[in-house]
Amino acid sequence: MRLSSQVVVTTQINNTIKELEELRISETIVEIVTPSSIDVVENDFIESYIHRYITDKVSFSVSDAKLAIEKAYMSSDERTIIILADKAFTPLVQNKLLKVIEEPPKNKEFILVTQSKSTILDTIKSRLPIVTLSKKGTEYKLSLDVKELSLASVYEFVQEHKRTDAKAMATLVEHIVKEVIYSGKYDLDEKSLNLFLNSYIALDMGSPPQFVLSALLLKLLARKKR
Repeated sequence: MRLSSQVVVTTQINNTIKELEELRISETIVEIVTPSSIDVVENDFIESYIHRYITDKVSFSVSDAKLAIEKAYMSSDERTIIILADKAFTPLVQNKLLKVIEEPPKNKEFILVTQSKSTILDTIKSRLPIVTLSKKGTEYKLSLDVKELSLASVYEFVQEHKRTDAKAMATLVEHIVKEVIYSGKYDLDEKSLNLFLNSYIALDMGSPPQFVLSALLLKLLARKKR
């Protein structure tokens, strides 16, 4: 990684932000992050060159995007790295950031840190390089053939994961989304991106993991090409 404009895809958002901070030489760092993106300890010491803002809501909102734009246009000759972190960014937020990412003010760099490459809009991908940080370990194998998704396979898969907790379910959803996109068997559009994002948000807000999984799969089934 480098302290330059990019999208960093990682399952370890908190650790990635720390690694980015350690790359600093003389830059000012502005962080706008969701509560679930970073570990906050009471009386936690923050270096004077880091300006951290934690969002009021569980997910990154348009008002947070406006704050990022405001910080980008603050008059300063210092090189400033603006780090935005969320498990997944909505299309609305990305569209709000698009212009400032496309034509950033002098000495300003934008780094988006997220778990979900699949929810990054093509317009953002065309303007920022994508850096995917692979997690060491065994290859994840999904026991669901998304190319042949059916009511029967949905029921069986949900039953298989009826005791899966929210954290593990978020990982499972991420792999389902990747398989769905790569399969080419589904009619996907901006609403689909919101569908994927809403699954992450629902898990963050405490919705039953099995309910989130079944709702996602049934909605995907409706979008399967005939």
